[in-house]
Amino acid sequence: MSDAAETKTKITMGEPGANPVLIEVTRGPIVESRHRGAVAVVDSRGQVQASWGDIKQVVYPRSAIKAFQALPLVETGAADEFGFTPAEIALACASHNGEAVHAELAGGMLDKLGLSEADLECGAHWSLNAEVAREMAASGGVPDQRHNNCSGKHAGMLALAKKLGAPVKGYVDVTHPVQQRILGTMEAMCGVELRDAPREKDGCSVPTWAMPLENIAYGFARFAAPGDLAEARADACRRIAEAVAENPYMVAGRDRYCTEVMEVLGRRAFVKTGAEGVFCVALPDYGLGVAVKCDDGATRAAEAMTTAVLRQIGVIEDADLKRLEKYLEVPLLNRRAFKIGVIRPASSEFSF
Repeated sequence: MSDAAETKTKITMGEPGANPVLIEVTRGPIVESRHRGAVAVVDSRGQVQASWGDIKQVVYPRSAIKAFQALPLVETGAADEFGFTPAEIALACASHNGEAVHAELAGGMLDKLGLSEADLECGAHWSLNAEVAREMAASGGVPDQRHNNCSGKHAGMLALAKKLGAPVKGYVDVTHPVQQRILGTMEAMCGVELRDAPREKDGCSVPTWAMPLENIAYGFARFAAPGDLAEARADACRRIAEAVAENPYMVAGRDRYCTEVMEVLGRRAFVKTGAEGVFCVALPDYGLGVAVKCDDGATRAAEAMTTAVLRQIGVIEDADLKRLEKYLEVPLLNRRAFKIGVIRPASSEFSF
C-alpha cells in the first residue's frame, strides 16, 4: 500500500484496470461463463502480500465492513451499558436471513434500549433466503424491520446514539453523530481519507463510502491483529471477533456462506459478505486482511474467489475440505439433478 500504514490515502477516481478472470463456469467440456475480479491480501503493516487485479480500484464495501460499524458500539461502552450479549454483538455485524431467531434477537436489543421496531430506519423486506421467506409466508407472517438483514446493525446504532446522548431519530443520516463516529472509525482502521470519497445510501439507508480495495484489506488486517491500536479499540476488535466466532449463525444463517465457513474455521477466520460481489476476511493467525470484489457482482463467483484465496493462504486445511470444497468447485445441476458443469477458480490465476 502507498504508505497507508503511516498516512491516510486520499481517494482518487480513475478508470479501473482490466481485472483477470478469476472464476470460470463450465458446461460439459467448455467454459461457458467467466467472472473477473480483484483480490487484495494485506498485512497489518499495510504491506500487500498477494494480489490479483486492480486492488487500487475504488469500491463500495457495503455490508462487508459491518464489524467496523460496530466498533464504536463496543469501544464506547454502549454494548455493556445496555447489556448486549455476545450473540447480540454478533447480530450487530450481521447480514442475516431474517429467520425467527434473528428477528427475536433484534427485538430483544430494542427492548433493552426502551425502543421498538418503529424506531429502526432500515426498512422491511422478505428474507433473501427463499426457503425462509416461503416458510414465513406459509405461516401467514409478514416481515417487519426486525427481519431486515441489517436490523442488528441498526439496533447497535440506536444504542450508540443513546450512549452519545444524540437523537435516536435520523441516526442513519450522514451528519448524525453516530455516522460521523463510524466514519472516523473506518478512516482510522483503513488508513484512508473519506471526506471526498464517493458516498451513497446503502440498501438499509446508512451511508456507504467507497475506498480502494487494498485499504479495505488493510483495515481487516488491523482488525485481525489489533496490537498496535489504542487499547479500547484493540479490545473492541477482539471482543467482536470472539462474539462472531461463538455465534456464526447470528451473522448470516441457514445455507449461508459466512456462517458455514466460520462454523468450520472457527477463530481462524472472520468472514463477512457485502452486496455486489464483495467479501472481507480477517485472519488473526496470519495477521492478514483479505478483500474481494467480483466485477459483475455475482455472489457465486465471489464465494468461490474467497474460498480459493483462503485455500491458497492455508487457512482452509485438508481436513476442512469435507464441508468447504463445495465452495471451491461448485457443481452445477440441471432441473433433473444431472451434473452438467462446475463453478471453479481459473487455474492459471490462483497461485502465489
